[in-house]
Amino acid sequence: MTRIRAALATASALLLALALSACGSGGGSSTASDSGPTMVKVTVIPIVDVAPIYLGQQQGFFKNQGLDLQLSTAQGGAAIVPAVVSGQVDFGFSNLTSLIVGASKGLPLKIVAPGNASTGVPGKDFGGVVVKADSPIQSAKDLVGKKVAVNTLNNINDTTVRASIRAAGGDATNVKFTELGFPDMLPALANGNVDAVQVVEPFLATALKSGNRLVASNYVDTAANLTIAGYFTSQQTAKAKPDLVKRFAAAMQESLKYSADHPDAVRQVLSTYTKIDPAVAAALTLPQFPDRVDQHSAQVLTDLAVKDGLITKAPDLPALLP
Repeated sequence: MTRIRAALATASALLLALALSACGSGGGSSTASDSGPTMVKVTVIPIVDVAPIYLGQQQGFFKNQGLDLQLSTAQGGAAIVPAVVSGQVDFGFSNLTSLIVGASKGLPLKIVAPGNASTGVPGKDFGGVVVKADSPIQSAKDLVGKKVAVNTLNNINDTTVRASIRAAGGDATNVKFTELGFPDMLPALANGNVDAVQVVEPFLATALKSGNRLVASNYVDTAANLTIAGYFTSQQTAKAKPDLVKRFAAAMQESLKYSADHPDAVRQVLSTYTKIDPAVAAALTLPQFPDRVDQHSAQVLTDLAVKDGLITKAPDLPALLP
């Protein structure tokens, strides 16, 4: 644990150094010419949540804004945040808690468009806490004292699971969280290495199809229609290239609306950038694709980050939010 904390401290220091080095540089990696569109580099995570940006590219929404969208993928925010802050890419995708934590540490981040949100329907969300069919755990309250797997410690999933436990009347401080990659969770659950797992699609659909039980919809329990993630840039890029940010945000708004109106297209596009089986894609629950970042959601996640010790001081939310 000491080594992990040291590594996190080093990573935070590196990100802050990158942020400071980027100041005054103009930010962003986009290039433009009088004879062609502006190239814009965006790094995302290859998950269901980012389907709208791929659909937007297919539908020509970015081209219509004079943007040549260059998409790349990373496994998580640990790679995306420093790439955006240092100006290697123009925009990135991340969950709100990661951005809140980064902003609280002084990183110059700016959310420019929403990404996805909870469906707001208990038992019918794109993420939740799952146990084996014969588990004695019947609700979030029963997770007290149990070992629960999340994909990243001290982030949006363990804090929202704690919120579920509190909502059910349990002691959220008495839970043993362990970090596992989503692909490793269901085998760990089956083998009895953990008591419960917090999974998102397509792992949730796979888990339920295998006979496991859903005991909590942690995003739904945290806040109504909780905004989960968003697209962000650096404060430097936002200030130096406001027109680029405006055009990217406009294209994302079209992409999000199209995705919300065409769920079948969302399922179809998944095969172009993920390895999700088409049969699984047809069965999974899609998140909402909202037209704005819900400020109440951001405040709730900030309060949870402070309450659960992820940060010691809340960041300036108005400066972070669109």
